[in-house]
Amino acid sequence: MYNTEFKNNTLLFSRSGELVRITAVHKNAIRFEAFPDCREFDEDYTLMPQSGEAEFEDAEYCAFMTVGALKLQLERNGKITFYKNGKVILEEKPELAYFDGYRHYERKEGSYSARVTFKSNDNERFFGLGHEPSGKFDLKGCSFDIRHVNAKCTVPFVYSSLGYGFIWNNPAIGNVELSENRTRWSVGATKKIDYVVIAGNPKEVSEALADLTGHAPVMPHWATGFWQSRLRYETQEDLLEVARRYYNEGIPLSVIIADYFHWTEQGDYKFDPKYWQDVKAMTDELHKMGTRLVVSMWPTINENSENYSYMRDNNMLIRTTKGSDKVFSFYGPQAEIDVTNPKTREFVFSRLKENYLDNGVDGLWFDEAEPEIHPEHFDNLLFYAGRGDEVGLIYPYYYVKMAYDGFTKMGETPVILTRAAYLGSQKYGALVWSGDIYSDFESLSEQVKAGLNMSICGIPWWNTDIGGFWGGDTTTEEYRELIVRWFQYGVFCPVMRVHGNRNRHGEKKRDVKEPTGDPNEIWSFGEKNYPVLRDLVMLRERLRPYIEKQMETASVKGYPVMRPMFFDFPEDEICYTLGEQYMFGNDILFAPIVNMGQREKEVYLPDGEWIDTKTKKVYRKGWHTVKAEIDEFVAFVKKGADVINCF
Repeated sequence: MYNTEFKNNTLLFSRSGELVRITAVHKNAIRFEAFPDCREFDEDYTLMPQSGEAEFEDAEYCAFMTVGALKLQLERNGKITFYKNGKVILEEKPELAYFDGYRHYERKEGSYSARVTFKSNDNERFFGLGHEPSGKFDLKGCSFDIRHVNAKCTVPFVYSSLGYGFIWNNPAIGNVELSENRTRWSVGATKKIDYVVIAGNPKEVSEALADLTGHAPVMPHWATGFWQSRLRYETQEDLLEVARRYYNEGIPLSVIIADYFHWTEQGDYKFDPKYWQDVKAMTDELHKMGTRLVVSMWPTINENSENYSYMRDNNMLIRTTKGSDKVFSFYGPQAEIDVTNPKTREFVFSRLKENYLDNGVDGLWFDEAEPEIHPEHFDNLLFYAGRGDEVGLIYPYYYVKMAYDGFTKMGETPVILTRAAYLGSQKYGALVWSGDIYSDFESLSEQVKAGLNMSICGIPWWNTDIGGFWGGDTTTEEYRELIVRWFQYGVFCPVMRVHGNRNRHGEKKRDVKEPTGDPNEIWSFGEKNYPVLRDLVMLRERLRPYIEKQMETASVKGYPVMRPMFFDFPEDEICYTLGEQYMFGNDILFAPIVNMGQREKEVYLPDGEWIDTKTKKVYRKGWHTVKAEIDEFVAFVKKGADVINCF
């Protein structure tokens, strides 16, 4: 084999127009990097390569590299093929005749557009890529933009039913096709192709993914209960009135949230004293009732902010290649802070600490985390970390790192509610939520599938706005049925949090920039629903010891809390088709009702004996029809598991 060199568990290969570096990065994982500039470029982004032992074999027309159960074949023309236990799992597909044209580059203003194409396998299913309301569970046959927008978060990782994981280790804006005729990963601006293949079943791949991108901390106890939020509590007294009612009625409330425009100006990072007169007194009272306070911030800043001039003059804002740097408009043009700059992170957290945390605020909600810009022209953005089109996906990673670094210095474990994430965000305490989604049954069905795909991407803390964010009229029977079904789903999510902008019925009461919508507390959806929702909150409370055990496993092993059925039953082919039921931890199987008027559910039970949580009847493997009136849900527990006592 010509132009190859093997040393230190790394294979180097050179050909005209490309240098390739192939490295063992875990016990069953191989990293592939290709450099169109023909020189090595050492950039891991958020990847944390581990040591792996590789065996090398040089044949006449190809070279082989074996790392555990994974074997890579490199042909003289540059073609790459991966084998697992002797079977092909991933094979490059040529773009030109005569089996040539592997990997494609075009020079572009100091970088390259690049793509790599693999053959399509008819019997393959894909899962992952973060969350998006596509309505798809198995992603085979789909094409997705690689970018973040509101309600779409791309974590560029997929798990294949053939028994491998694939990390696209590149934060550039691009596209992935998981189509019938090819699998193709493309980016518009980069300096290299970079990906990792991990051989293994779902649990083995999840462990390796956690090692390679970071382990989530153990979620603190205060975050595992019920979270109350709405758009929005206008005043300190409004918020306290809600917390007091929960307390007086004996309903455990773990967290209450102060949403956006509680502040003076965007970028001030502090409460408006006109409506929030004594923040420390408010948090003291909440803490006495057993409730924590989480406060929203946006990465936007306007020229009226007391921090604007300092941040602008110290290059702490996102810059642009042309035109104004005011890339977001909400109550006037707004610039955005550049959290990829460590000085920005240090300065902004100092303001958050002084104005919020030192006054008893317990956690932070990082909204607009994509970051949201209009129009979405990433090639016009300049970050401290690089060009927007080259590194745009990485923004939410550094956004939560800002809080993690600050909380860690304070000796605390942060839980950061965030609207987007990237590979590795989990190690900084990112609790991802799915954005401003619609309030109807179709949206609920989409979210179940989206959550399962996010769960396989190494980020175990995930949730939705229970009830959806917008379009919900709390006075209608349809919405009141939806809110019950969504609450049932919320019980069996890593975090149970109600939020939303409910249709407003009535006049604006105060001179505030952004008025509140209709009430969004559990007593706000009709007299019949109140006891049903209260009982669901109480069930969540009883489940907390079980949930916290699953959170420990998520931290140590990298296993998701909310798991697709194939995660625990990878040999059962049916489990790869089940997008509307899942395992909640080791022992609970939950099947949410996601249709208006639905009163029964077809559920598939894999191997074992399963106890219906309602009737306590024992079921065995196979399809079963289970009744579920509006105040009932469909869940099973593995026979012998103690958690059955919670139901």
